[in-house]
Amino acid sequence: MTTDTDTRVATGPAAPAEPAAAGQIIRPYGDTTGDGMVQLSFSLPVPAGKRAEAAALSLAGQMGLDPASVVHAKAIGPDFTFFIVYGRANHLIDYGSIPVPAGREYPLLTAKEVNLAIRTALNRRLVVVGACIGTDAHTVGIDAILNVKGFAGEKGLEYYREIQVVNMGAQVDVDELVARATAENADAVLVSQVVTQRNAHLHNAKQMAAAFHDAHPAGSARRPLLVVGGPRFDTVRPEDLGVDRIFGRGTTPAEVASYLVHALLPGRSPQ
Repeated sequence: MTTDTDTRVATGPAAPAEPAAAGQIIRPYGDTTGDGMVQLSFSLPVPAGKRAEAAALSLAGQMGLDPASVVHAKAIGPDFTFFIVYGRANHLIDYGSIPVPAGREYPLLTAKEVNLAIRTALNRRLVVVGACIGTDAHTVGIDAILNVKGFAGEKGLEYYREIQVVNMGAQVDVDELVARATAENADAVLVSQVVTQRNAHLHNAKQMAAAFHDAHPAGSARRPLLVVGGPRFDTVRPEDLGVDRIFGRGTTPAEVASYLVHALLPGRSPQ
């Protein structure tokens, strides 16, 4: 059972993205097509009990779920309760009015193509420094991209012969990251942020970007490419944080490697 809002649509297997037909009205479903049922999770700062469940149902009603039911409630210590609520949403979506998101603006390259592009353009290895910064101790994201074991059946950047990887691990101080990237003469810095409470990921990313821009003001030594990634960066743009690229959930090592070629070696990626 998922703990996020369930907005599945009965469309069968995923198809290639294409413009939707105008006026295609859809609604979420849970049990039967078109029933409008959704599932969502949240926590309330109240002790578990019947009164807390009544509060959760009141909130669900104000969110437009009618009828709604609490299908799971669990105490989180003495003063908080976690809920999963299931209910009917009476909202409709005009799928035809939803714009098709822009696709990847660069080709997805094989490891062989990435290595060849780097070797031809640089005549040296491309240097990548990666880390989790601040108090974030979750290295699963940065390791998925950097470690040779990789992610989703793809080997990480350590597998690429022409990429030199420096993985600094977790809870790295921003000043330490800047110093190491400078010492390594890094071409790119990859930062992963999983902890998002109180927008810590945004604060940390902005702090990191500001530090690199201060260390490499306009007209000074080359600044490394700044790339951040994590599950909750979908609400901001790179320019909002001062970075060059944002990667979200499900990003694979090949996507990152291909982007590095696209951004650092213009004209070198095969079309």
